Amino acid sequence: MLIVSIVSTACSSSSEETASKEKTNAIEKEHQQHSEHVSGDIREETASNEVLPKFLKDKPEEMQTIYANAAQNKELLENIPCYCGCGESAGHKNNYDCFILENKKDGKVVWDDHGTKCGVCLEIAAQSVSDLESGKSIKQIRQSIDEKYKSGYAKPTPTPEI
Repeated sequence: MLIVSIVSTACSSSSEETASKEKTNAIEKEHQQHSEHVSGDIREETASNEVLPKFLKDKPEEMQTIYANAAQNKELLENIPCYCGCGESAGHKNNYDCFILENKKDGKVVWDDHGTKCGVCLEIAAQSVSDLESGKSIKQIRQSIDEKYKSGYAKPTPTPEI
């Protein structure tokens, strides 16, 4: 399972400040890109949540795995907020929305490629599924994600508390 992580080390408070500013600038740039691409998100319908969309065909295997896991963990990811800014820029309500736009009554799924363009979305989904598989409850996972992303990231999606 791919879990994207950022590791930074600092030798002094001034280098910590520099690292923090660089991280903030990178996050702001990513959020700007979200605003620019939201209206251009690709949506694709497939027969079920077991059939991945064609827009993932040329994407890394790890990304395809995260999408497949997201589809199989709707209840989990609907209870986990996303911290990339998509709540405001794309109207998302939770991390699940970064991957799937709609689950139709007939079993068909409308996928969203938003997650393919966002490391924060991918990281949150991957970590959440991994934590669930290791035995953590949804409430524990939510607390962990909220703690990890509480500062230095965008405002979370309006995901109701558990």
